[in-house]
Amino acid sequence: MLAFHYDNHVLPLPPGHRFPQSKYRLLREHFLRQPGGLGLSLAPAATEAELLLAHTPEHVDAVLQGHLGAAAQREIGFPWSPAMAERSRRSVGATIAAARAALAEGVAASLAGGTHHAYADKGSGFCVFNDVAVAARLMQAEWCRSQRSQLHVLVIDLDVHQGNGTASIFRGDDTVFTFSMHGEKNFPFRKEASDLDVGLPDGCGDADYLAALDGALDEVWRRLVLCPPGLAFYLAGADPHEGDRLGRLKLTHAGLAERDRRVLAALRERRIPVALSMAGGYGHDLATTVAAQVNTLNLAADSWAAWQRMKECPA
Repeated sequence: MLAFHYDNHVLPLPPGHRFPQSKYRLLREHFLRQPGGLGLSLAPAATEAELLLAHTPEHVDAVLQGHLGAAAQREIGFPWSPAMAERSRRSVGATIAAARAALAEGVAASLAGGTHHAYADKGSGFCVFNDVAVAARLMQAEWCRSQRSQLHVLVIDLDVHQGNGTASIFRGDDTVFTFSMHGEKNFPFRKEASDLDVGLPDGCGDADYLAALDGALDEVWRRLVLCPPGLAFYLAGADPHEGDRLGRLKLTHAGLAERDRRVLAALRERRIPVALSMAGGYGHDLATTVAAQVNTLNLAADSWAAWQRMKECPA
């Protein structure tokens, strides 16, 4: 399974900043030592034209040319720098590459991404550009050119924080179905309306979480029966884990793994290709976050292998 990374582009952050950027390097280094079913590849940078598929010209220009004001930088949570702009382009490029690979092979991943708090006209919450939104728009455009038909997209966002930027960008668009299951009382405190939102109480554990997920997925399939998606984006956040600093839910490693199995199996059974993003994860012990993401990627590689067997024996 192809997995795209870009952690060589480091954010110059002030001492004590709470964004755990070292987790991306640690994740890549794990798979360099133990690749399993993953093939690592350096992510390309998204072009300005690609970014404009989901973002306003003013926002793209402000980021790429260094015109972000102080208030905009505070809302994002990062100071502007050339490295910040380049890293943001690579974040989108990794998800674009994963989406193309997923359409060809069934499953692919970005070792980061999931920047779902970015709106069309601004960044927010450690998210500069919305990688899933740009990749979805680009895949739809490429599909229309090659297949002469509409590509319907499903976003399954299981980061512990609601995907407010994604919901806003795709509001009223019946070609993209947005589903977010998140901590009801967690950031963002002003939620946007996804096509399906499931808010969970603080302290929600494995059993209640998985029951809510099963019910939500049943509702997704019911509502998409007439327009089944041809591509899914799965934001497999590690931050619902009980050891997360910002999550406030109580999932164990086993619960997160079962979440991933159920999502990947449901997509595979319906022959829906999926591009994964690792999204959030802010463990008190960062090794806990990395371990959760390693589990997710190994399960994704298993699903990729099952896709290849289905291609060999379609009956």
